Amino acid sequence: MPRIKAEFEVLRPYLPEGSFEPVMALIEQHRVHLTISRERQSKLGDYRHAWHHQNHRISVNGNLHPYAFLITLLHELAHLLAFERFGPRIQAHGAEWKHTYSELLRWYIEHRIFPPDVSAELTRMLGNPAATSAGEERLQRVLRKYEAPRPGHATVEELQEGASFVLKDGRVFVRGKQVRKRIRCIEMPSQRIYLFHPLYEVRTA
Repeated sequence: MPRIKAEFEVLRPYLPEGSFEPVMALIEQHRVHLTISRERQSKLGDYRHAWHHQNHRISVNGNLHPYAFLITLLHELAHLLAFERFGPRIQAHGAEWKHTYSELLRWYIEHRIFPPDVSAELTRMLGNPAATSAGEERLQRVLRKYEAPRPGHATVEELQEGASFVLKDGRVFVRGKQVRKRIRCIEMPSQRIYLFHPLYEVRTA
């Protein structure tokens, strides 16, 4: 086995069955330097275009479930393909990226890489995908069904009103009422009000 292919074998466990070979074809064709990153709160993946003789660089958080990992990787590969097809002046998540990302997703949907419920949500967003996974709340809810539960953790919406929770930085909050698409929470002891995404995962107090 060629050295590069042997190195990329570490990627296989992170991907759903049937997706490794087509993903590898794209990575090799476009000379992608792929990094599996530790969990990042601010983003699930990242793309940096080739510069000064360096390869395209993509990173994806390694704590993601295989379906979420593949979706994130395709999101970043779409940035690469749109950059190569349309040049550097396009908007990061503009029409060119949306078209390219939708093309990639459609192939994996048609080849039944995803289970029916995930495929249904991906099909719904074809043509106008959101710039971030947080923008696709329905897809997030479906993907959460495939994640292993984390003891001592819950999403904000799973908590009872009045329940306390803790962020990674140690700040303590009390869950309040839902206000439209966010949940009103009170920081303790400052009494400052913050609005949380319902699917934001926190540590239960």
